[in-house]
Amino acid sequence: MSFHTHILLLNMRITIKIGSNVLTRQDGSLDVTRMSALVDQIADLRSMGHEIILVSSGAVASGRSELKHIQHDLDSVDQRQLFSAVGQAKLINRYFEMFREYGISVGQVLTTKENFADSEHRKNQENCLRVMLENGVLPIVNENDTVSVTELMFTDNDELSGLMARMTQSQMLIILSNIDGIYTGKPTDPDSRLISIVKPGKDLSDYIQPSKSSAGRGGMQSKSSVATRTAAAGISVVIANGKRDNILVKLMNDRDNTPCTEFLC
Repeated sequence: MSFHTHILLLNMRITIKIGSNVLTRQDGSLDVTRMSALVDQIADLRSMGHEIILVSSGAVASGRSELKHIQHDLDSVDQRQLFSAVGQAKLINRYFEMFREYGISVGQVLTTKENFADSEHRKNQENCLRVMLENGVLPIVNENDTVSVTELMFTDNDELSGLMARMTQSQMLIILSNIDGIYTGKPTDPDSRLISIVKPGKDLSDYIQPSKSSAGRGGMQSKSSVATRTAAAGISVVIANGKRDNILVKLMNDRDNTPCTEFLC
């Protein structure tokens, strides 16, 4: 099913993933202005009747900027646990205050890979999300970095967002990055063009850059892989630039004139 069919549907359930590079400034601090603009847009989508599940990165970056006095000679696991513990509290508090301005209640869902594999854990998580959505609470999901160790970690929040979209039976997954989508070459190359539509079965391996994002763990290779799997499960996927003004509303109202890469299902 294509995006053009989906935009005719009312009361859609949409999973939105916001990447670290969207929520952080160049110095690694939290970009509160951008965060506020995205909250405004999510509130707009909810006022249109859509249900939103928000998968938000930014906790580790938020904690790192808060703990500038800490000696950064900790090992990678200790760093991640420390920064995420402090940063997640800071991040969810910001969201809580911003969404409250719209009368929207939010709930924090910290999860691990185990919660998508183990039947009992999966059932409990599904039930938690169901109850939140039924009662108008907006779930804000992130990996529980304070307890995740390497073998339990998601590849990145792109993977988490795809799993969450399928678990909640979303009609659409929107992945917000700091570029418009997938290009035929490097996005900075003037000869590269944006791939607007990806049909089922299309091989993108010639176009994907293997490099990872500066603030997050993922890259376009990860986003493409997650998008392909999620679209194969019957969920439309759109990759777009979260730093573009009013991007979420434009994707819903004027997709044809909004730069993005859409994976058809």
